[in-house]
Amino acid sequence: MFRILLTHTPAALALQFPPKARDALARHGTVMLNPTGAVLEGASLAEAARGCDLVIADRQTAVGAAFFDAAPDVLAVMRCAVDISTIDVAAASAQGVLVTRSIPTFAASVAELALGLIIDAARGISRATTAYRAGRTPEIAMGAQLSGQTLGICGFGVIGRYLAALAQALGMQVIITDPAPGTLPGGIRAVPFETLLGASDVVVCLAPATPQTAGMFGAQAFGLMKPSAIFVNLARAALLDETALEQALEHGQIACAAMDVGSAPDQRPAPALAGRADVIATPHIGGQTPQAAEGQALHVVEQVAQMALGRVPDEAVNAADATRFQARLATRPPADRSAT
Repeated sequence: MFRILLTHTPAALALQFPPKARDALARHGTVMLNPTGAVLEGASLAEAARGCDLVIADRQTAVGAAFFDAAPDVLAVMRCAVDISTIDVAAASAQGVLVTRSIPTFAASVAELALGLIIDAARGISRATTAYRAGRTPEIAMGAQLSGQTLGICGFGVIGRYLAALAQALGMQVIITDPAPGTLPGGIRAVPFETLLGASDVVVCLAPATPQTAGMFGAQAFGLMKPSAIFVNLARAALLDETALEQALEHGQIACAAMDVGSAPDQRPAPALAGRADVIATPHIGGQTPQAAEGQALHVVEQVAQMALGRVPDEAVNAADATRFQARLATRPPADRSAT
């Protein structure tokens, strides 16, 4: 039985680790909640984790090298998300701490939000709503019909594939760019990045944040896009040069942008961009549906269950360096070790 810390604030707990998952987690040990009501960091995180075997980190909690130096009891830090950029994996490995990530149970949720943002951008729904709520009569403007237009998806993972199917159902043509796209569904073509930019009416960024993708949407990319194009970012701020996007909007290089991520805290859109009339922004809510949140939390619980049986979860990112967990296994009675 483990002693487990959930780092989530009360607000994050309600959204990202619902009661069903907490009840399931409690079957594997004593669950400690964040005692501060604030995002844990530095010394406060290490203090909260004192005596704990497992730390389940929410998306706002950064787990740096200082934590691993000050947390000798922790066997594993388990990220309740796919993105582990907030965890210093090298420092964890140096201290023998296992790091795991969750799986993308949010594919449908994020893809549906992408479609909503695209439709809003094409038809001016939020623009008209904002005008009416301010007591003004909105201008009647020509919108864009998505059927027959081309959607370009940069990054053809689980979200991209789900979005592509939704777009095809609307009658859109879909092209993608990805260094390893795998087998493509019918009617979808893989093209070079520059070709996609010039041919697409809607460009959606879903690529992973890596050194190779950093800043891929900058001045040069926006210069290749149609003046009528819609740009949507649902990946990470690191892929976007926000100054270049603002300039592209100012000079009419593209028509509008929509985003659920950005350089503000908790990966939210930057206020300077989000407040523009030609930008539609949501505060990093792509995975905030009950199905997506519960799915990720329950997957973390399944990882805890695997560890209780002496197994390293499949989603571990540094299994070979998990010396603390291996040492714990070595102290278990022979009958317990045989279960592994």
